[in-house]
Amino acid sequence: MPTSETGRARPDRLLPSEDVIGPADAGTGASSSVERTPIDRKRQPSGDEARGRAMRAAIAVIAEKGTAALRMSDIAERAGMSTGHILYHFGKKDRLLLEVLVWSQADLWTRFRQAADQAASPAEKLDLFVRFYLPRHQGDERYALWTQVLAQRHDEAGRRVLTELLDGWDERLEAILREGRELGHFADVDLPEFTIRAVAMLSGLAEDVMFGRSRWQHTSVHAFALSALERELRPTGRA
Repeated sequence: MPTSETGRARPDRLLPSEDVIGPADAGTGASSSVERTPIDRKRQPSGDEARGRAMRAAIAVIAEKGTAALRMSDIAERAGMSTGHILYHFGKKDRLLLEVLVWSQADLWTRFRQAADQAASPAEKLDLFVRFYLPRHQGDERYALWTQVLAQRHDEAGRRVLTELLDGWDERLEAILREGRELGHFADVDLPEFTIRAVAMLSGLAEDVMFGRSRWQHTSVHAFALSALERELRPTGRA
C-alpha cells in the first residue's frame, strides 16, 4: 500500500527518513500530535484550499483516533474550519474514508509524477517508486489510512475504487520497468509477474515498518527493498 515519501533519492541514509520532504509538508505526513489550526470564522477557506485542508485534517484524525470514535467535529477542529464546512466536503461519515483515500492517492500520484519527470533514468524512477510506496516510519498517516479503509466492508462500487487505486500503482511500476528494459538498463523480466512479486514484497515490508519490527530501527527498509529489486533487474553481464 503506497504511502507518502517524496523528494530526491538519498541512498546513503541508514535510517528510515522522517525528515525527507514530502506530502507531510502539505500537512499529511506529520505526526498525529500536529497542532490544530485555529478557526478563523472571518476567513473560512474555499475551493481547492478548503478541500485540501479538510482532507489533510481527516487523514491525521483517522490515523490518531481510528474510525469508531471519529467525529466530524474532530476533523473541523484539526483543520481550523467549521463543522458545517467539513460536512459540505464529506457529506456523510460512511463515505469519508474512501473519499479521503482517493484524494490522498491522487495527491500522492501528482507528486510522484512531478518527481519522476525530473528523474534522469529508470533506475532513479524505481528508487522514487520505492520511496513513495513504503511508509516513512511507524506512524505514517497515509499507510494508517489504507489500513483503516481495507478493514471496512465495501460494496461493489467501493471495491472497484480500491481495485483501481491498487492497480494504478502496479501500472506505474510496470511503466518504469518497461522503460528500463527498452533502454537496456534493466533485465528482460516478465513485467506482470515481476510487478506482482515486487509489490507483494513492498507491502510486506511496509507492514513490518508499521508494526514496529526492530529489524528496521537501524537499517533502511528503502535500501533493502531497492537492493532486492535491482539485483533481479541487473542485466546479464553487468556488475
